Amino acid sequence: MKKLFSLISVLITLSLVGLILLQVSWIKNNIALREDQMKQRIENVLFTVGNDLSRLKSQYVSTQPNDPFNLTPFNNYHNLLSANTISSRMSAKEINERIQKAFDNAGLRDLKFEYAIVVGLSENSLLATIEKHSPNFSVAFSDSLNNFYLRPVAIVSMPSSLSENLANDEALHLVVLNLRSYVLRSLTLNIILVVLFTVLIVTAFYVTVYTMLRQKKLSDIKNDFINNMTHEFKTPIATISLAVDALKNEKVLSNRDKMNYFSGIIKEENQRMNKQVETILKASQFDKQEADFEKESLHVHDIIYSVADNFVLQLSDKNGDAELKLEAPNDVILGDEVHFTNLVNNLIDNAVKYSKDNVPIHLKISSSNKNGKLILQFEDNGIGMSKDTQKRVFEKFYRAHTGNLHNVKGFGLGLSYVKSVVQSHNGQIKLDSVLGRGSTFTIELPLEQ
Repeated sequence: MKKLFSLISVLITLSLVGLILLQVSWIKNNIALREDQMKQRIENVLFTVGNDLSRLKSQYVSTQPNDPFNLTPFNNYHNLLSANTISSRMSAKEINERIQKAFDNAGLRDLKFEYAIVVGLSENSLLATIEKHSPNFSVAFSDSLNNFYLRPVAIVSMPSSLSENLANDEALHLVVLNLRSYVLRSLTLNIILVVLFTVLIVTAFYVTVYTMLRQKKLSDIKNDFINNMTHEFKTPIATISLAVDALKNEKVLSNRDKMNYFSGIIKEENQRMNKQVETILKASQFDKQEADFEKESLHVHDIIYSVADNFVLQLSDKNGDAELKLEAPNDVILGDEVHFTNLVNNLIDNAVKYSKDNVPIHLKISSSNKNGKLILQFEDNGIGMSKDTQKRVFEKFYRAHTGNLHNVKGFGLGLSYVKSVVQSHNGQIKLDSVLGRGSTFTIELPLEQ
């Protein structure tokens, strides 16, 4: 079972890691693909704007309004060339609006850009020949790490147009700002969905492993419980069997004292098994929330005195004693007498069971009032508990390990039952323990109003 669980865990882990790597690779490839698509669309926008400006440039504009036949003097030829450029015929705002419209038509409305109109088609003389540009073009052009710079598109007069050879050649330079950020924003939903599903898969993996570990833990607890139950029932059954065989003996039948002795053994062992069955049934009732409570006004001090008297002989056998410092001015709670008596009985019984060998038991039970509550403390000088044991000691069927000692009997239901009773009385229980020094159980219960 352990090897199978390890194999399943390894396979699931490898599958999960592989799936996450594939998701990361898919995201990277998707970003790269979307970025290439964006660049292609931007280049198409630049080409479209360049063609529009070229057509506009092809429309001849005369520098001599009174010269309809274009008989321009030679000394004004330079003026003619300048008058037919886009830089001289359009303002920076008009050029910007034309480019923005092209981006809007391409579905790239939120994309930010900077542009420049340059005389000549050489990229090397870019900054020296700029005639018209957007306010932050120079800064954007220099930041090649974050921005995308496109190859300039030529703005020339169409062949056979009126302005052919009558205007300087120009080029439109375009820089797109933060293209990678724009691509990531466009893929935000996809990335969120991928991350979400990956988290769900990891969560499912965690829940699966947790469930498997819990099932394994429950299986171990079940096996321990069956072993404990078998041992607990086997001893009284064997004792009863021997007592019954003895009663068949003619010598015993003729001796009333011996008959009473063996009959008493049978009765005691029967009561012991009945008590164990009742413990299991009570635990089952609490688990199903079917336990019956008949709450009434209880004087807790009276119950503790009564239960402590029942342990006088057991404490005396171990040279122990119980110190009762029940000093709470108000000890009245609303509770069930039977279950609360069992609670006190289990705590004292635990102190006796888990005592040190050859060390007299000293059990101290005290009470006080605080903030409208009754505070009870059960303090012993027993073997104590480790940190790990303290975390699990209130779990059902859990039994603290006592090394090679097997003299502690029970099903591991005592403290689980105690916690259930305390919670059913709207109280809280806390444990402080030091291994080798003893344990202190602190119970807080609301006083009867």
